Amino acid sequence: MVDVSVLVAIVFLVLFSGLFSGLTLGLLGLDKTELERKIKLGDKKAKKVYSIRKKGNLLLCTLLLGNVAVNSAIAILLGGVIAGVIAGVMATGLIVIFGEILPQAFVSRYALDIGARTAWLVRIFIIILYPVCWPISKFLDKMLGDEMATVWSRSELKEIIKHHRKSRDSKLDDDEERILLGALSFSDKYVKDVRVSRSRVFAVDIDQVINRSFLSKMKKSGFSRFPVYEESIDNFKGVLFLKDLIGAANKKKVRNIYRKRKLVFQEDEKLDAVLKVFIKKKIHLAAVFNKEKEFEGVITLEDIVEEIFNLEIVDEDDVYEDVQAGKRV
Repeated sequence: MVDVSVLVAIVFLVLFSGLFSGLTLGLLGLDKTELERKIKLGDKKAKKVYSIRKKGNLLLCTLLLGNVAVNSAIAILLGGVIAGVIAGVMATGLIVIFGEILPQAFVSRYALDIGARTAWLVRIFIIILYPVCWPISKFLDKMLGDEMATVWSRSELKEIIKHHRKSRDSKLDDDEERILLGALSFSDKYVKDVRVSRSRVFAVDIDQVINRSFLSKMKKSGFSRFPVYEESIDNFKGVLFLKDLIGAANKKKVRNIYRKRKLVFQEDEKLDAVLKVFIKKKIHLAAVFNKEKEFEGVITLEDIVEEIFNLEIVDEDDVYEDVQAGKRV
């Protein structure tokens, strides 16, 4: 007759086999960078898990050594109460099903919760097995180096945001998703991608006389800022504001009231760098030139902000025109 104490011991060992196996997959599958981020957000479970997860190789050695030890003990105990081949088959079945497959499937889904609940127990095993596991873990640390932090590319972050938005538990709304995706695409864009083309620019000659006809034409244009040129549009001089025309003396020339502060960009400059200049100079409109110093169009601060937010911004002084679609909106 089989000793009850042996059966109890086998059950006990199978449970520990499952614990070691499940925690090996679950805890080591948790990214340290993600745990650190959760801790900063006040996650208490992440804090408990991180205390044992931060030394990955020491944790790995402890869990694997513990797993091997209990699996060996299961085989030995079964061999003492059941004939050889049958004992081997039973030990293999118990270990594979209850010590590997089921616990790993379960713990991998609830790794953070289970890890937080069992952190104290794992810490005890780390202390018990420390004399054996510490030298091995230090050797692995030196040979393999520190764990690589998880870093995502912009394209990967975009896919993460899209996937997150589709999730039932997502707290991102459509506007937040649009803004995030626009911001992530921003640094890949160039001036030529958002500029108003030369053919669409409403430019003003510096010697233009201000009269009723001219004022009417300016108001109907739908813009509030106009690039000013002298003789040729390639000779950009500054910017004329529609509001500066209000109260201007009749027959006065544009050269008397336009703003001489001018900003010029190359069409192959990146938008993120251009935005910094706009903010620093406190200017809203700039001329765009190509490498041959030919005028290619204009770019405004609003154009850049629209690119980030994926929105059309209507200036309160404008009857705004969508220059890319060629429609006034």
